[in-house]
Amino acid sequence: MVGTLCFVAIPGTVRAAEEAASAASGDLETAVFVGWLCALLGSLAALVFAYRFYSWMTQQPEGNETMIRIAEAVRQGARAYLNRQYRVVALFFVVTSALLAIVAFVFHAQSRWVPFAFLTGGFFSGLAGWFGMKTATLASSRTAAAAQQSLNSGLQVAFRSGAVMGLVVVGLGLLDICLWFAILHWGVHMDLVEITVTMLCFGMGASSQALFARVGGGIFTKAADVGADLVGKVEAGIPEDDPRNPATIADNVGDNVGDVAGMGADLYESYCGSILASAALGVAAYHGIPRMQFMMLLLPMVLAAAGIVLSIFGIYLVRTEEGATQRNLLKALARGIDGSSVGVAVLAAILVYLLLVVPSQTAVPDDSILPKGNALFGVFGAIVTGLLSGIIIGRWTEYSTSEEYAPTRRIADQAVTGPATVIIAGIAEGFYSVWVPIVVIGVAILLAFGFCTGFQFQDEQLFALGLYGVAIGAVGMLSTLGITLATDAYGPIADNAGGNAQMSGLEPVVRQRTDALDSLGNTTAATGKGFAIGSAALTALALLAAYLEEVRVGFDRWADKHVEVVEDSGELTQATVVRIDQRVLGFVENENGRKDAHAYLVFPVSRQLIDGELKKIFDTPIGGTVTVNLQTLLAEDKVVANETATIPDFVRFYEITIMNPKVLVGIFMGVMLAFVFCAMTMKAVGRAAGSMVEEVRRQFRERPGIMQGTEDPDYAACVDISTAAAQREMVVPALLGLVVPVIVGLLLGVGGVMGMLSGGLTAGFAVAIMMANAGGAWDNAKKYIEAGAHGGKGTDAHKAAVVGDTVGDPFKDTSGPSLNILIKLMSMVSVVFAGLVVQYALKIFG
Repeated sequence: MVGTLCFVAIPGTVRAAEEAASAASGDLETAVFVGWLCALLGSLAALVFAYRFYSWMTQQPEGNETMIRIAEAVRQGARAYLNRQYRVVALFFVVTSALLAIVAFVFHAQSRWVPFAFLTGGFFSGLAGWFGMKTATLASSRTAAAAQQSLNSGLQVAFRSGAVMGLVVVGLGLLDICLWFAILHWGVHMDLVEITVTMLCFGMGASSQALFARVGGGIFTKAADVGADLVGKVEAGIPEDDPRNPATIADNVGDNVGDVAGMGADLYESYCGSILASAALGVAAYHGIPRMQFMMLLLPMVLAAAGIVLSIFGIYLVRTEEGATQRNLLKALARGIDGSSVGVAVLAAILVYLLLVVPSQTAVPDDSILPKGNALFGVFGAIVTGLLSGIIIGRWTEYSTSEEYAPTRRIADQAVTGPATVIIAGIAEGFYSVWVPIVVIGVAILLAFGFCTGFQFQDEQLFALGLYGVAIGAVGMLSTLGITLATDAYGPIADNAGGNAQMSGLEPVVRQRTDALDSLGNTTAATGKGFAIGSAALTALALLAAYLEEVRVGFDRWADKHVEVVEDSGELTQATVVRIDQRVLGFVENENGRKDAHAYLVFPVSRQLIDGELKKIFDTPIGGTVTVNLQTLLAEDKVVANETATIPDFVRFYEITIMNPKVLVGIFMGVMLAFVFCAMTMKAVGRAAGSMVEEVRRQFRERPGIMQGTEDPDYAACVDISTAAAQREMVVPALLGLVVPVIVGLLLGVGGVMGMLSGGLTAGFAVAIMMANAGGAWDNAKKYIEAGAHGGKGTDAHKAAVVGDTVGDPFKDTSGPSLNILIKLMSMVSVVFAGLVVQYALKIFG
């Protein structure tokens, strides 16, 4: 009943929003409150329905005593791992928040709210992962039990359990954003620019938690998986999930900590990052027009709420019939996702009309270059572009990794000639699969930018609005995350259900059904990874632009430190300014005893052209004052006011061009980070897997009763090995993404950071797609052979495919997925420390 009320509350509130927004002369705060309430109700609806699906799942039968015992062992292992990981992460958060507090309260280089925002971002992300994993571990035996009845029953239990993860992520993410907006707007009364850049900073907490979850979970699951496959399948010749394999429980635990908790934290970060980046860019786009700034900020929040409602609707559309092929099962999931996407597109048009088109008709002056009225329907075009991009990337990933299609079958064909050709074919297919997502994202960026600016790519005044289009496109892509993440979290639940059925000795028909669900889960997991990587690319690009907004605020804080030097700068034509830095001036206004400092930026100029007013500035020592005609300098385009500077102005000020050696070195640093990060995570899996292989061999060697079925393996020892290895190995790769952006910023300045983020984004995006798709194709090629192709299980072709799958495991579940978090984390860390970089970057390189 409560869930139904929440479900119908959103359209009702949107109708109220129409009344508030259509009255352009009405109370702005009322319109803001109604929009905020829509977003809040959307987040609460997600949490209510997540609880309903969770309650429904717990009411399903758990199966027989053996099934319950196996599920409990997996649950205990997952709980033990997550408890240990969260202790390590908690220590990191305490230390980092203390450092952020020093930057905020001692150096005054960022908002004093940043340390607290950082903590809440990490807390809600971790909470979402914990709830998702708890649900997944409870659902595995129930899915196996439901599969005893029918394929559709098993699908319903697994998918609705996965929906808990999806809805908890979007619910907590949007709730966190709503709470922070309420605190900063109605509680602290911050101005909009500072609200958006402060809220952006809690993304660093979510990003940090996501990287630890993904890297740690990936190392755990792949160490167990590689150990179980190499010794169990290849050496001992026992089937997957055989209860005699000591690593099989650790393998099932790993599915949950990697693909449920890890993926949840990953997409939580993208979801929040895209909403917050678009809010920051929207506020920048309509500088000086408060009503439009508020509406641009609220649109992504309300759109996310609409996406939640339609995701819930789509979840109820997913069902199938007995004897369905994988293609039929894929169509069942596509029905839910496509239904949600169409609904979002329709609602997006309504929301753009209510929140942007109607208010802009009176709020935007007629002589403004900024679009107004129906011209703002271009934002709707950007949203639809993002939606379609997500669908296309998902379908292409499905084609590249599903056993139903040629790429995976070509890899299986190569297994006949041995492991080497399997590995070569998988790498080749992975490289080839990169072209479609890159072209799609490239076209999406151009279209989203063009729709919002009327395809006026050269107009500097519209640049922030164009990048708002890219960011809102990412919000559109992620608006149906409630159901798309459900399809991904469904995968490990189905996998665990298959393992439970195998270890419990259920009849073959149950295993056939769980195998069908598991094979589908492998494809949806690969699709989910492609979706996550695609959304990460758009989000990271939006964050790249939002970084410059944080730089703007950094200049204002820097100017505030120098207000005591000048009492009042006077008029622009005869302004007494303080030279804060070589090309940064401080201008002070004193109204009613309150000083207000503003920064003015001097554009680069050759020495031969330094004369007149500019010569006065450059002859003044740093920290000194000088009287100049700012009006003339502004008119001659030699100086720009920080608060009105466009993104191209900042690019010009910092000389962010490919010919700037600082930018070029930054690009190389970003590319290097992507490859070194992959190497570190792959080597970590190799070391952890080596320990696991030795432990499994030891148990088989010292306890022969295990293979005879007269003695139980020591499952706990394998879980402990993976847990310890994951905690030990995840720290250094995570620190790489956290520390290097700060070092690059302090050494190379803002230009170096922009280069690093560009290089990391492009290289990381391509490598992540390649690794995720190659790994998914290797996995499904093995399953295709196990289903009977090329002689089936136990043949040389099968053993070759197992080797390929083993190589692909860290590709698709550790390094590849972690890379898309790395590119967002680098952006978030750069945003948080932008104020520090602006003030304290070394001047050694000019």
